[in-house]
Amino acid sequence: MLESIINPARLEKGPLKMFFIGIVYASLSILLVNWFFSRDAVLYNYAGMIVVTFCVMFSLPFMYYIIKIEEKEDEEASGFFGVWKVHSDAIYAFMWLFFGFVIAFSFWYIILQDQNLFNAQIETYCMINSPDNIEDCVQRYAFGQINPTGAATKEARFLSIISNNIYVMIFTLIFSLIFGAGAIFILAWNASVISTAVGVFTRYQINEIPLGIARYMIHGFPEIAAYFITALAGGIFGVDIIRNGFMNLKSLRVVENVFILLFIAILLLIVAGAIEVYLTPILFD
Repeated sequence: MLESIINPARLEKGPLKMFFIGIVYASLSILLVNWFFSRDAVLYNYAGMIVVTFCVMFSLPFMYYIIKIEEKEDEEASGFFGVWKVHSDAIYAFMWLFFGFVIAFSFWYIILQDQNLFNAQIETYCMINSPDNIEDCVQRYAFGQINPTGAATKEARFLSIISNNIYVMIFTLIFSLIFGAGAIFILAWNASVISTAVGVFTRYQINEIPLGIARYMIHGFPEIAAYFITALAGGIFGVDIIRNGFMNLKSLRVVENVFILLFIAILLLIVAGAIEVYLTPILFD
């Protein structure tokens, strides 16, 4: 019903609308899981994954529609700036959708004060920021028990972040190549992990959400843009193979454009990692 009420065709050219769509879809996901699964002792242990799954189901029509449109436009694009010009509307639309996810997830995570809702996300946060002592990190960041300890060296943390981000990028590429719209799972998952980090940074205080989002979105925007660009590249390539095969001249142009998009994505990940490790602590810690 939602995809009938909200027409995907109107949203790519008005990307700001995707922000409100992201808020609605993320809010529905987290509230439905909280209401319908909170009394199920088994399923609620996987609430973090179920929330993301619901968000993905709501968002699939938009992802599928945009990838189909972008593949058609990509056949006429060439060169770095040409590729960016053709796909910029889609990238902005995805970014606003993601930002809506982050706002809604952060708000409801702090309001509901339910650690199970993002239990898997807390573990992921600790795996990235405290890889040598994950269990202690998970316990430390439970609601009301935050006592930050020393972090890894900047160089070690930078390498850890870059390696994790490259891994996510590769997974996003493969996922989107197999099922173009399926990459929205990676993006919704990252939105939920960032929202968990916002909760940790703000010590679960609702009035601190704007500061927490500012802290993580400084590096989050280029990082997530890289994942969106990767998802777009994989989706475009997959659709093109089905439509034109491997040896068609149009396909060769699409392959060239896919490599340009991936190059942009890698540069953005490096910039995002440097900002997270070297700039963000100066501004917020």
